[in-house]
Amino acid sequence: MENNIIIDLKNISKEYDDLEVLKNINLYIRKNEFLTLLGPSGCGKTTTLRIIGGFEQPTNGNIIFEGKRINDLPPFKRQINTVFQKYALFPHMNVYENIAFGLRIKKVPNSEIKERVKRILKLVNLSGFEKRDIDSLSGGQQQRIAIARALVNEPKVLLLDEPLGALDLKLRKEMQIELKNMQKRVGITFIYVTHDQEEALTMSDTIIVMDKGRIQQIGTPEDIYNEPKNAFVADFIGESNIIEGTMIRDLLVEFADTKFVCVDKGFGENTLVDIVIRPEDIKVVPEEEGMLTGMVTSVTFKGVHYEMLVKEREREWMIHSTVMEPVGSQIGMVFEPESIHIMKKVIQE
Repeated sequence: MENNIIIDLKNISKEYDDLEVLKNINLYIRKNEFLTLLGPSGCGKTTTLRIIGGFEQPTNGNIIFEGKRINDLPPFKRQINTVFQKYALFPHMNVYENIAFGLRIKKVPNSEIKERVKRILKLVNLSGFEKRDIDSLSGGQQQRIAIARALVNEPKVLLLDEPLGALDLKLRKEMQIELKNMQKRVGITFIYVTHDQEEALTMSDTIIVMDKGRIQQIGTPEDIYNEPKNAFVADFIGESNIIEGTMIRDLLVEFADTKFVCVDKGFGENTLVDIVIRPEDIKVVPEEEGMLTGMVTSVTFKGVHYEMLVKEREREWMIHSTVMEPVGSQIGMVFEPESIHIMKKVIQE
């Protein structure tokens, strides 16, 4: 396992004028992994990225790269390249010269530059674009050139700070797939920063969910979505119904004044917990067949499904269903034991 780790962040903290923006971050990143730092604005994800890249110094803690401490190594000496949201391409240079720029600084021979630029343009699906002006390229093409310019230096790690932020939705979705395929083809570690949950779920091998300078959960996209560790993660990753309840004992939970069989264990007996049930996991049935019942108060057509809000006593539930029940309908709601996700109650600081 140790040999597979390329970056290890140990007890990383960062303060700006007595404001602690990173609080004791411990995180390892594997070779050839697509890892995403995900969280709302101000959660510390970009600061973490900048510390890995050498653009910021941690207040405390160590950055270990392939077993060596690199805290004092400047960015240009790290085997790490960065692609920023603003691509920072040189408008007075053509595509070839933009990509070759870093290699010229390193005094790589011209013949090798030519071969590497040609190879990298093929990788980003822009063969034949060498002589094009930067201003003549679309946003998506400029983004690929920025990635090509970073990859041509053959870094061991590529850092990407919200690189798709400036693209329109359709192109953004196309580039998500393209970036993931690119990462597999190049076979290097990608560390990606985004606040877009869908983007993280689509592209990542591992997701780090952050909030207020702390790591909230580390896991695969499936783990993060299906087994959120706390209410913040559940709420941030997709739509959720989050209800307070009591874990009566292993495999039995009580919420909405009703006891339900579930699949979770290890929370103790009569313990206060938070329960998450995803809107798509609730099935609408006739009122008399429901585990819970309520009245539909709102219906919104979302394209692939209807989003219904249902009032059950003082609680409001969200349901995603391909079948629409009109506003005012009394309905029943059912869900499987596997759809009831139990989380420890987080005491807010």
